[in-house]
Amino acid sequence: MTDFYSIDDLLSEENRLIRQTVAEFTAKEIKPIIESFAQKAEFPQHLIRRFGDLGLLGITMPVEYGGTQADYISYGLVCQEIERGDSGMRSTLSVQHSLVMWPILHFGTSEQKNKFLPGLASGDLLGCFGLTEPDHGSNPAGMTTHFIEKEDYYVLNGAKTWISNAPLADLAVVWARNPNGRIQGLIVERGMEGFTTPEIKGKWSLRASATGELIFADVRIPKENLLPEGLGLSAPLKCLDQARYGIAWGAIGAAIDCYETAVQYASERIQFGKPIAGFQLTQKKLAEMLTEITKAQLVAWRLGVLMNEKRATTAQISLAKRNNVAMALQVARESRQILGGMGITGEFPIMRHLMNLESVVTYEGTHDIHLLILGAEITGIQAFK
Repeated sequence: MTDFYSIDDLLSEENRLIRQTVAEFTAKEIKPIIESFAQKAEFPQHLIRRFGDLGLLGITMPVEYGGTQADYISYGLVCQEIERGDSGMRSTLSVQHSLVMWPILHFGTSEQKNKFLPGLASGDLLGCFGLTEPDHGSNPAGMTTHFIEKEDYYVLNGAKTWISNAPLADLAVVWARNPNGRIQGLIVERGMEGFTTPEIKGKWSLRASATGELIFADVRIPKENLLPEGLGLSAPLKCLDQARYGIAWGAIGAAIDCYETAVQYASERIQFGKPIAGFQLTQKKLAEMLTEITKAQLVAWRLGVLMNEKRATTAQISLAKRNNVAMALQVARESRQILGGMGITGEFPIMRHLMNLESVVTYEGTHDIHLLILGAEITGIQAFK
């Protein structure tokens, strides 16, 4: 395990136990199969139940709803170890935990919590999160998906796109404009007439993840499926903070997997009569990778402490997501260079990580949008309005 600054010393016994459990799971159940699923562009659906069996889907959720009730550093470590296997698998977990269960817990009714959270925690149910629209990505305030009120139900119309888990999801937490024009959350369930989830094909990234659209054509939503406290744009943005936090940790896992692969390969690959690990340029690459991984680990750990104390801000989360994903991309690229031509083959995980990270750097707020969130925090002036 790459831990150059002994960050293990800052973790609780529970943190370390959870990390070890998930690391072993990833090594045994994700890494041996993920390359094949990615090559075929198929989603290993059986892993959802396995995530549930281990208590990962509801890692910070209350025990009364089937959760594990661990802290945020444990959640971060789960994301890190799952993404050592594959970013798409971590995305599946992040969406379920932070974008589906979290809003139901914080914005939903007691009936909604009891109906949906236990099944989501166990993996019996799979959820997705509908915010991004075909014409409104970085500007969710421009959304046009909307619902009107009838006597005992709502009628929902519109579309969402680039939705992780959508093709297989049993339910979707969807954000739309209510009859007053304000953004509000609803729970849309599989089987409701007019609700379809076509899959997006032909991806070069997150190939083992199921991605699709959410189409709403006069979908009747029971009034009890409205999230009463999920009102205003701030509600989905709070959900995104939760997910971005997990990404900041997850990207470290992808970077570590690339780095450790490069170290091993460089130690074994002989050129000009010695291992390429003995050449200065290779050592420069490895030293810079380790430095950046270590910095990202410290940022993630400190952010985890702030999350546990309920003091983490949106801007702090943006900094960590932006920095750590950019770091992981650079580590993946340098690792690919060290492996030469072998770096693009499925015999090693690097090219898959690299392609996956090209999505991670864009979703949950693009690299540039996070830059502007930080810019607004520094200057007090929003550049994107």
